[in-house]
Amino acid sequence: MEKKTVVGVKYGDVTGDRVPDIVYLTAVQTPNSPFLQQITLVVQCRRTAQSFRIPLRENAGYHPTVFLGDMTGNKVKDILVVISAGGSGGTIYAYVFSFLNGRFAQIFDVNTFNEKGQYDVQYQNNYKAQVTSKEPDKRYILDLTTKGKEYLTEIYNSDGTLKKPIQGWLSPLSGLYPIDFERDGVYELDAYQGIAGRYNADRLGYMENVLKWNGRTFESGRQYVTIFGEER
Repeated sequence: MEKKTVVGVKYGDVTGDRVPDIVYLTAVQTPNSPFLQQITLVVQCRRTAQSFRIPLRENAGYHPTVFLGDMTGNKVKDILVVISAGGSGGTIYAYVFSFLNGRFAQIFDVNTFNEKGQYDVQYQNNYKAQVTSKEPDKRYILDLTTKGKEYLTEIYNSDGTLKKPIQGWLSPLSGLYPIDFERDGVYELDAYQGIAGRYNADRLGYMENVLKWNGRTFESGRQYVTIFGEER
């Protein structure tokens, strides 16, 4: 039987009984590699000595971390687990669990987040790309001239028209950071996704959504697009 080891631990009241609990991650270490498998979330309630083992949908990857903080506004800490998936895309697996009705319920799932997002990335004439979001309903225009002459001549004619239609896409979630933007003790989730052009490494910028709990789910309260500066 493969031996599991503890790969991350935090202390805090996640059950609402005002007694700090022990929250940790266990995993099976791959020999001679940082790759971890069978990553599992475990909560030990220090008041009742009850133990909760919480399986993760995606439970293999690198550098798993656990964060405790109130993300729902009920004065009880919730649990955020983030795992690096590996690969050039820099994507992550992320889950949030909250203690509801005597058990831990998953209130954020990375797969649901990735599937729910509806975006469109289209290259346009005159060295531009348009990024549209359906929820929230927003439109962004990106200036492609910062990509350099060689990049532009591959896809544009000399008069600035596209040689052929090009459609980009949004990569899966690559960053999820708990931040108390309003300094009220309740954390929002700052979510980042890469905006890809012709291929995944052809990064045009990042889509940033600030997710806030609305009582039922996390929804985007603010949305931004961040871009790279041009080397001078």
